Amino acid sequence: MAASLGPAGVGGAGPSGFAFDSGLEIKTRSVEQTLLPLVSQITTLINHKDNTKKSDKTLQAIQRVGQAVNLAVGRFVKVGEAIANENWDLKEEINIACIEAKQAGETIAALTDISSLNHPESDGQITIFTDKTGVIKAARLLLSSVTKVLLLADRVVIKQIITSRNKVLATMERLEKVNSFQEFVQIFSQFGNEMVEFAHLTGDRQNDLKDEKKKAKMAAARAVLEKCTMMLLTASKTCLRHPNCESAHKNKEGVFDRMKVALDKVIEIVTDCKPSGETDISSVSIFTGIKEFKMNIEALRENLYFQSKENLSVTLEVILERTEDFTDSAYTSHEHRERILELSTQARLELQQLLSVWIQSQSNKTKSIAEELELTVLKISHSLNELKKELHRTATQLAADLLKSHADHVVLKALKLTGVEGNLEGLAEYACKLSEQKEQLVEVCRLLRHISGTEPLEITCVHAEETFQVTGQQIISAAETLTLHPSSKIAKENLDVFCEAWESQIGDMSTLLREINDVFEGRRGEKYGYLSLPKPMNNANPKSLKSDKPDAEEQAKIAKLGLKLGLLTSDANCEIKKWEDQENEIVRNGRNMSSMAYSLYLFTRGEGPLRTSQDLIHQLEVFAEEGLKLASSVQVFSKQLKDDDKLMLLLEINKLIPFCHQLQTVTKTPLQNQVFLKVDKCITKTRSVMAILVQLLSLCYKLLKKLQLENNRWVSVTNKDSVDGKT
Repeated sequence: MAASLGPAGVGGAGPSGFAFDSGLEIKTRSVEQTLLPLVSQITTLINHKDNTKKSDKTLQAIQRVGQAVNLAVGRFVKVGEAIANENWDLKEEINIACIEAKQAGETIAALTDISSLNHPESDGQITIFTDKTGVIKAARLLLSSVTKVLLLADRVVIKQIITSRNKVLATMERLEKVNSFQEFVQIFSQFGNEMVEFAHLTGDRQNDLKDEKKKAKMAAARAVLEKCTMMLLTASKTCLRHPNCESAHKNKEGVFDRMKVALDKVIEIVTDCKPSGETDISSVSIFTGIKEFKMNIEALRENLYFQSKENLSVTLEVILERTEDFTDSAYTSHEHRERILELSTQARLELQQLLSVWIQSQSNKTKSIAEELELTVLKISHSLNELKKELHRTATQLAADLLKSHADHVVLKALKLTGVEGNLEGLAEYACKLSEQKEQLVEVCRLLRHISGTEPLEITCVHAEETFQVTGQQIISAAETLTLHPSSKIAKENLDVFCEAWESQIGDMSTLLREINDVFEGRRGEKYGYLSLPKPMNNANPKSLKSDKPDAEEQAKIAKLGLKLGLLTSDANCEIKKWEDQENEIVRNGRNMSSMAYSLYLFTRGEGPLRTSQDLIHQLEVFAEEGLKLASSVQVFSKQLKDDDKLMLLLEINKLIPFCHQLQTVTKTPLQNQVFLKVDKCITKTRSVMAILVQLLSLCYKLLKKLQLENNRWVSVTNKDSVDGKT
């Protein structure tokens, strides 16, 4: 969801923190959402068997699919034409693709029209039953034209983001040179509006990114811009109020520099352009290195010549060299250091044993040698797993202890006090303590990056490390300005803003630590929302802190909606319990959706893990994504079924997919100052999805039982024939 950017009075989110959505992004997303049901419907038509006898029910189902495709194409064309009308440089290309899509949709509808079957001798019309080739050609044309429009629309969005970034940079240059307070207020107002526009565009882009690594990078860059917008306001005002203060200028320049880097990072992500010389973060992660090393040695079971022994030795040494970040750290305990060194030595010895057995197995392929190779592979894998556990314990314990010791923010409070007292000696003492704290946090972030387990979490660790590094120094320069001008209200406000940014990052690090633990222990699927993404700092806009709780009448209506949702959750759980295989993908998706829906039900009662409407929106985004995963799982299952059963199931799926997309759109729809309406609409849509979920779970269970029964009969008949043959 797009986060707000901009201080109070300049622009940003409404009272609930809901952001506004850009019209083009909504149109583009609608185009892409239209594509998903089209693919499954067209695939159903093309894969339909010609040599089976078709009942009236099957014929009607085929016609409904053809009509649904044509209707979806009609909606697609309208969206495509709207985008074309707003972008004259691409209008001709988009319109041509839309015409092709419309022709293909009409062809598919005509070829699946069963009314022509009643009088075949009178009109001689060709249908899908006599010319499946025509449907295949039309489907190819349709998918080609849809893809073309999506690519063109994507170019439009990227161009918009680049244009928006350039406007922001141009205004920032004017802000850097401004000398009068009146001129600053005027330009900053324009800057705030431009940042809000940039936030909307990049927020929508972040939600549409499929690559989790890019999504995490975008979230980190946008978090920097959000926090820095408020910092820029107070730092610039402090500079204008105290133009001859060196620390004030240093403070302001630091904010400008960080924002420019973040703006460039966003453009790198949306244009998929990596600067030359930039290294991949994963190359410095110990956990990633161990994972790849284990895959290589396990591959020896299948192919003894897969690797060279030199490569394996070098790879292990690179991994063990990286553990020096732990053993060389002044914050690692003696016990942890000794254990890491012991496990590293053990891994080296076991690799030597593996190499020795491996060489023997290449020349002497006996059963005993193969068993010994298997044993050495298992032993070194076990040692590396133990090393991973020890590194994880070391890093997470350090992080937990550090967060606990700094939870009360004593140093920040002391810096504020010395500032208003004008105490330069006190400033020097507590600035030194904050620098020590900063170095500790930076080093712990580096250790956490090694053991984070996923690329998005590695990126979040890097973001945390950079934030502590930069913000720590900026707090010291802001405190110095206040100490030199102890009666300055704006200097005090400026220090408060930087201290709040530090406290916010401490909170984010606590969340990051919980998620790293969840990934390590295999509990990541139970998370609510995207904890790996840095959260926006609501302190940047005092208006965003306003309560978004509904009044008594609205609360009663929400509670009533929630009660029905709770009942549907209960129905879904009853259907889930029927399944013998609780690890089935359909069951797992359904259970996740039911769990999230139950947390929404608790929200309507003022209970549970969701506290604000913003929490609710994040939960709904994940809920909608899980619904699309369920649809995908059911589609995979449908491939095992006969034509009639498959069509019946796919028609149910095609009810679910649009509802999930509608829910995604609702969560992003701008409803400034109308939080209740948005919550009401979201819960209503969620109820509709849950009702379909209950039907789908029931239908899938029945079809699975039917499939199992048919398979058992086939096995029984086969066995009987075999026995009869022997007789």
